[in-house]
Amino acid sequence: MTAKIEIRDLSKHFGDLKAVDGISFAVEQGEVLGFLGPNGAGKSTTMKMVTGFLPPTAGAISVCGHDMLADPLPAKRLIGYLPEGAPAYPDMTPAEFLDFVAGARGFRGAARQACVDQAVDRVNLDEVLHQRIETLSKGFKRRVGLAQAILHDPPVLILDEPTDGLDPNQKHEVRELIRGMAAGKVIILSTHILEEVAAVCTRAIIIDRGHVVLDETPAALAARGRLDDVFREVTSRDTRAGASA
Repeated sequence: MTAKIEIRDLSKHFGDLKAVDGISFAVEQGEVLGFLGPNGAGKSTTMKMVTGFLPPTAGAISVCGHDMLADPLPAKRLIGYLPEGAPAYPDMTPAEFLDFVAGARGFRGAARQACVDQAVDRVNLDEVLHQRIETLSKGFKRRVGLAQAILHDPPVLILDEPTDGLDPNQKHEVRELIRGMAAGKVIILSTHILEEVAAVCTRAIIIDRGHVVLDETPAALAARGRLDDVFREVTSRDTRAGASA
């Protein structure tokens, strides 16, 4: 199976608000897509729809050939998802939470413990493994969220700001992990850090007001200057295009 995500004419409306407005793109195995945009642009909403967490108003989502709307369970089994905020049961320890997730993913016996051990090792959780999640720092909570996303070695990873709250060393470790997994997976990650796009991504998309306004290589994006300046440039261009339409 060759991993691929295809999104066609995807929209999500909340009343009169068009959070996502007819976007289309595809991501192939081996690509790491940086999904960028100012706050409120529609990034997290798009990710929630791609993972089946939120139903779209219109459009189609295909995950490795499975229709997310018509056949959601096979599609969801192929996805690892780190959502915004990385929610977890606060009264559990990371060991208990990851064991629970492994069970929910269908792992049993020795395979269940093996996948938990591998995830713990890959994100360096050993020192807090038996500490209640509610007592952990933001960075360690983020790492617990990342561990549950990669635990079942999925062909598709959707990561909403995976390095948020991490210190510089932790950010480096997570970026190395993403680079190491990239060849055999489809990876979409949102970030506000241009350095992160350059470090791990093979492609960058900027979304604004629910529209894709830029789709190019990280090198081309970096050549434009600071990310805030790029956002101002492309969003003002998008506003002018909308006004003239």
